[in-house]
Amino acid sequence: MPGFILHKQLEADSILVRDLALSQLRLQNQKAAPWLMLVPRRDNMKEIYELDAGDRTVLMEEIAEVSHALKQLYAPDKINVAALGNMVPQLHVHVIARFTQDAAWPHPVWGRLEPAPYQLGALAKVKARVNEDWNLKADQQKSGTRL
Repeated sequence: MPGFILHKQLEADSILVRDLALSQLRLQNQKAAPWLMLVPRRDNMKEIYELDAGDRTVLMEEIAEVSHALKQLYAPDKINVAALGNMVPQLHVHVIARFTQDAAWPHPVWGRLEPAPYQLGALAKVKARVNEDWNLKADQQKSGTRL
């Protein structure tokens, strides 16, 4: 059985933040919106229903964790979650922090945001910030402290 291979478009448009239990957590290279993506490390998956029941449960928990992290880090007005796959068939879930004053509001971000990649230094800072939040949460869970 071949190993997990990330679709080349996802690889080109995002940066790996960390591996979670099921998914790669990736940062979309679009500074106009705090935008994370979950890519389950399963071969030949296009749709959420194709995952087995255990993986679907893990994916839903990861979506909730990523949503919570974006809420803590950015205090958005809304969190958008979407698994479209119209352009890239590999199963991936977008989790996007939205603000009433962002350039696309109230519409979806697709096709409404001008390309705005992070500068390298800013990209590293955002990645570190997400990882710090994740590590803090993990430490709190180990010690029994509620978030």
